[in-house]
Amino acid sequence: MFEPRRGWVRVSTATLVWVLIGLAAPVLRAWNRPREVVAEPAATVPETVVDGLGRSTFALAGPWEFHLGDNAKWVRPDFDDGGWERLAGDRPWALQGHPAYTGFAWYRLRLRLAPMPGAPRNFALLMPHIDDVFEVYWNGVKIGQSGKMPPFALWYEPSIRPEMIPLGDDLDGVLAVRVWKAPLVSDDSGMSGGFEAAPIVGYPEALASYEAERNYEWLRSQQFAFAEYLLYALIGAASLVGWLRDRSQWMLFWMTGFSLAPLIRLVLFGMRWALPTAVGNPIGQDASSIRDISLCFLLLWILDLYRQRRLLRLTKICAAVSLTANTLDGLITPFIWGYPGVWVLQVADAVFTGLYFLTAALPLVLVAYAVGLHRKLDSARWLVAYAAFVSGMIQVTVGVAPQGSRFTHWTLAEKLSVPLFRFNGNAVTLPNLAGLLLLGAIVYAVYHSSVESRRRQSALEQEFRSARELQQVLIPETLPSVPGYALTSAYRPAQEVGGDFFQIIPLEDGSTLIVLGDVSGKGLKAAMAVSLLVGLIRALADRFESPARLLGTLNARLHGRLQGGFTTCLALHLDPEGQGTLAAAGHPPPFLNGREMELPGALPLGLFPALAYEDASLRLRVGDSLALFTDGLLEARAPSGELYGFDRLQTLFAGRPSAAEASQAAVTFGQDDDITVVILDRVVTGEESATLHTAEERV
Repeated sequence: MFEPRRGWVRVSTATLVWVLIGLAAPVLRAWNRPREVVAEPAATVPETVVDGLGRSTFALAGPWEFHLGDNAKWVRPDFDDGGWERLAGDRPWALQGHPAYTGFAWYRLRLRLAPMPGAPRNFALLMPHIDDVFEVYWNGVKIGQSGKMPPFALWYEPSIRPEMIPLGDDLDGVLAVRVWKAPLVSDDSGMSGGFEAAPIVGYPEALASYEAERNYEWLRSQQFAFAEYLLYALIGAASLVGWLRDRSQWMLFWMTGFSLAPLIRLVLFGMRWALPTAVGNPIGQDASSIRDISLCFLLLWILDLYRQRRLLRLTKICAAVSLTANTLDGLITPFIWGYPGVWVLQVADAVFTGLYFLTAALPLVLVAYAVGLHRKLDSARWLVAYAAFVSGMIQVTVGVAPQGSRFTHWTLAEKLSVPLFRFNGNAVTLPNLAGLLLLGAIVYAVYHSSVESRRRQSALEQEFRSARELQQVLIPETLPSVPGYALTSAYRPAQEVGGDFFQIIPLEDGSTLIVLGDVSGKGLKAAMAVSLLVGLIRALADRFESPARLLGTLNARLHGRLQGGFTTCLALHLDPEGQGTLAAAGHPPPFLNGREMELPGALPLGLFPALAYEDASLRLRVGDSLALFTDGLLEARAPSGELYGFDRLQTLFAGRPSAAEASQAAVTFGQDDDITVVILDRVVTGEESATLHTAEERV
C-alpha cells in the first residue's frame, strides 16, 4: 500500500530536483558572467563604433558623458557613468549649460575601433587645444597630457598645435579626459572651457596628413596677417638702422619700438608653439605696452608737440604707468588659481587692466590736443594723426569691451572683429584695416619726409656746387708765370668743398706773393671762410712787402669773423733772383731740398686780435726745390690708423716729386684731410725767365 506511495515520492523528488536545477541554470550562468552584467552599457550609455577606418580620420564629436568635479574612480573603464549628462565634444561646456564654470570636469566616451582586415592596430588620437589643462586615459591608463594639473598648474596659449597621442593595441574601451579650467580673468566672457574642437582618431599617417592639411589652411588664412607683420618688420629694421647711424633721431627710435613690438606678439602667439601662459602673458602684455608708448612719443614728434613740457611729462607718466600695470597684470594672471582668495587677484587684474587702457587712450588725447591748437602741419603728418586716432579708438574699444563681459554680456568687441570680407581665404577685419591705414600713413609720412629730405639735400648740393665753383675761382685753374721758377700745384679736397687754399699773385715790381693756408673745419662753412680770406689777401697783397705784416693785418681783420674757427697760413714773398721772405701763422714749415726749414713759432690767424709775426729770409739758387703744403699731407692716415708722418714726408720730398706726385702718395697712403701742395723749382736767373713757360700739374 505504501510502496507505490514511496516510489511516487522518490519519482517526485527526483523530478523536483531536476526542475530546480533547470530553473537555477540561467541564474548560475548569469552568476558566472558578472563582468558582462556590470559592464553592459548598451541599455544606458551609447558606444561610438569606428568601423573600417583606413586612410581617413574620424572626429569624436560624441555625445560624451560629462560630469563636473573630480574623482579618481571616474578613470576606471568599468565605472557606470550612465547617470552623467551628455555633451557634444566639438564645443566648450560653457555653450552647453555651464557658463563661467572653472575647475575640474571629466569627459568619457565608449569607443570601439574596427580596422579593416589585415590593417594594423596602431590607432592614435589628435587632441586639439582643451581649455586649459587635460589628461587623456585609455582603459584607465594615462596615455597623454597637455600642461600640468594643480597644485602646480601649467597651461599653454590657445594657439598651441594639436598633440598626437598613440592609443596602443587596445581597440575597444573607454576614453576618459580629465580637464582643469583656470579661474577667469577680467576679459574672460565665461563662454569657454573644456573641448574647443572634437578629438580626431585615425592611423598616425592619416592624422599627420590631416594635420598637414589643416596647417596649410591655417598658413593660407594667415597670409594677410604675415604680410602686415612683414611690412612692420621692414619699417622697424630700417628705422633701427637709421637710429643707430644717428642717435639724435629719436623719431626713428620710437618708430623702431612701434614697428617691432608687434613682431614679439607674433613670435609669442602666432607661431603655434607650446608657450606657457605664465611666460607669454607678461611678455606679450609688455610688448603691447611698448607699442602704445612708442606710438605716443612718435605722435609727439610727428605732431610737433615734443616742446610742450606738460604733454611730454604726461606722456612719460603714462608710459611708466602702462608698463608697470601691464607687467604686474601679466605676472598675476598665471597665479590666480593658487591664491586662496581668488577674487582679490581678479580685482587686482581688473584694476591693472583698467590702468593700461586709460594710458592706451593717450594717442587720442594727443591728436585732439594738436587739432585744438590748429597746428600747421603738412598733409602727411595729419594723415598719420588721423590714422592713429582711428586705430587707437578701435584698439581701445576692442580691448575695453570684453572687460567684465561675463556680467555685461557686451558683444561690441566681437562685432568689431567680425570679418568684413575674405581675400584668398584671409579674413579682413576692421582692426586689420585700421592697422593698415596707420601703417600706410606712416609709410607715406616717411616717404614724404624722404622727399623733403632729398629736396633739402638737393638744395644743399646746389649750395656746395656753388661753393665749389666759387672755390675754383679762388683757387686758380691756370697758374700765373713766376719768372725764374718752374711751378707745380695739386689740390685734393677731402670733401666736395675743402678748407685749403693757395694764391699766387704777381706784384707790380716783378716779384710774386705766394700764400697757402688751411681753414679749420670742412664743407660749406670752410669754403665761405676761404672766400673771405682770398678776398682779403688780394686786397692787401700790394700794400705789404713783409709777409709778417701781411699776416698780422689778416689776423686783425679775421678776428671774430670765423665763428670760433681759425686759419693756419704761410706767406712767401719771392723775387726773380731767388731772394725771398717767409712768415708762418701756425702752419707747417716748407721743405727746402728735402729738409724742413726752421721758422719762428706763431699762433694761427683769427684767435686773438693782436698778434705779431716774424719774417724769415730765404735764398733759392738754381736747382733748389721748395715744397709748400698743408697738414693734410703730413696727417694722411692709413686704414690701420698710422699717420704718414715726418719721416715719410722727408723721404718723399728728398726724391724731388712734382706736386701731383706728392699729393698722390698721401692719397694712396690714406687721405684724411684736404691736401694742397705747391712746389717751386729754381731753374734760371731772372734774365732768362722770358723764355720759360711755367709748368703746371693740376689734380
